[in-house]
Formats: sequence, structure tokens, C-alpha cells
Amino acid sequence: MAIIAYTDGSSLGNPGPGGYGTILLETEKKVKKEFSQGFRLTTNNRMELLAVIVALEMLKKPQTEITIYTDSKYVCDSVEKKWVLGWEKKGFKGKKNEDLWRRFLIFYRKHKVSFQWVKGHAGNEFNERADVIAVAAANSKDLKIDTGFEADKSSDSINFAG
Repeated sequence: MAIIAYTDGSSLGNPGPGGYGTILLETEKKVKKEFSQGFRLTTNNRMELLAVIVALEMLKKPQTEITIYTDSKYVCDSVEKKWVLGWEKKGFKGKKNEDLWRRFLIFYRKHKVSFQWVKGHAGNEFNERADVIAVAAANSKDLKIDTGFEADKSSDSINFAG
């Protein structure tokens, strides 16, 4: 059984309040599940990446085939062009979002993942829906702390909590 995910991130200011939206579709049963969460201070790129991580974390069976549709060139190119693997080999030295990239790689390696870039705000039904729920999460009253981002901003230490 193959899975399709549509992911999006939002930041109201960069940095500012932000949120992610993730939609999972089973291709056989056409089941749809939505996930979102808002954070009080984060960046758009962090939310784009976190949306993908959540999609992968929701997969229960190892080696699940998943195609992730994203409008984030940052995420898509970093994975498809294998930049993230080079960053990992160099210990992520000087790279932003190390905590999330490390978390991503754990789940990425458990599954058969492919990425498809889609143009944002171009009428794709599920991309538009992922955007709506990401923005709603960023605007919600239930904003969590993006500990990886806030710890990085307050000191030079690295915090791997997400």
C-alpha cells in the first residue's frame, strides 16, 4: 500500500508564530488524515520540514512507500539532491535546523520516500488544504514552544527536542 502526503509550513513573520499542515492519503482506501500544530516562535523552513517529519512519523509499517508533495524547494532539493546527506557527513556544521534534519533522517531511512515539488498557491486541492491547516495552526491559541529553534536563538548549545 502506497501513501501520499501533502505538506506545508507557515510562518507569520520569519521568525514568528508558525505552523505545519500534513495530509496523508492512502492510495488504495483513499483514507485521509490531517495533522497540524502551531508554534509561538519559529521559521517557515522549520515548519515546512516539520510537516514532512510528521508525515513520516505517522507511518507504522517499515519500508512504507510514500510520495511527499511539498511546495518547499528547501526541503525537496535538500533531500532529492542529497545535500542533507553531505551535511550529515560534515556534522551539520554551519547548517540551520540541525535538530529537525537529524529527526528527519531517522524516519527517512525507515521508509521508501520520494518527493514531488508542487507550485504553492496554484490550485492543487491538497496543497491548498495543507496551507490552510498550517496557517490555522499558526494562528491558533494552542501554540507550542519550538524548543529546537528557541534554544538555538538563546544560546550556542544544540537542543534536539522537537
